[in-house]
Amino acid sequence: MNLLDPKLLNQFIEDGLYEDIHEGDHTSLACIPADDRSKARLLVKAEGVIAGVAVAEAIFKYVDPTSTLDIKIKDGEDVRYGDVAFYVECNSQALLKAERLILNTMQRLSGIATLSSRFAFEVEGLPVKILDTRKTTPLIRFLEKWAVKVGGCDSYRTGLYDWIMIKDNHVDACGSHTEAITKVHEYLKANNLDLDITVEVRNLVELHEVLDKGGITRIMFDNFELPILREAVAHVNGQYETEASGGVTLHTVRKIAETGVDFVSVGALTHSAGCLDLSLKVIKD
Repeated sequence: MNLLDPKLLNQFIEDGLYEDIHEGDHTSLACIPADDRSKARLLVKAEGVIAGVAVAEAIFKYVDPTSTLDIKIKDGEDVRYGDVAFYVECNSQALLKAERLILNTMQRLSGIATLSSRFAFEVEGLPVKILDTRKTTPLIRFLEKWAVKVGGCDSYRTGLYDWIMIKDNHVDACGSHTEAITKVHEYLKANNLDLDITVEVRNLVELHEVLDKGGITRIMFDNFELPILREAVAHVNGQYETEASGGVTLHTVRKIAETGVDFVSVGALTHSAGCLDLSLKVIKD
């Protein structure tokens, strides 16, 4: 399982708790003795793939370093209604302070992992990778992309800084694919950067222009109809990596993958994923 960046995770926990608590959880402070301890369980209330157990453990340790988790279901495992993902023993005030941050995060990440798992299942047996995109929730991209991997798909670039992607707007603003690729190489050389380059094409004419120019890593076919997509892959003939994108759904992803593309990018993995219903309940003695 890929690891979460500790620095990003710690900052997320700090900000998430502050958003919910500010100067204090007044209800818990009023009702519960400061030294009281409780046991609770994370109950699954829908079928899917769990994601965020590691995040929950980090949050509990942040609010109460003496907390202990008994993990029954690990990140990436299938769950169904009635399963218990983990039991926790924790300071009661800390437990209630962390409850909503844990549930909101785990429900969101589990929804992404569940949808990613379904996409991965649809292309099982084919030599293709399903990729996420930058269509993520601001400031929690690192968590959402982690959940995609938990669900069995792969991650594209992290942001605008670690991969060159020449898209239609870049081409239209620059003047042509040839000019855009030329300027990218000049920029990379001038700034001593070594980055992969993806170029998006909208039709076969643009594809042939890119093939004539060369000097790239991957060609992304945007919203190509299946017969044209298959023809485009044949034209590339293994010279570069190939990727399909645009409006990909669970119903269409396998047919797209069967055209021979190396990658299929799916914004829906993050922007259209729902939440997996979970609850954290204190266990009464």
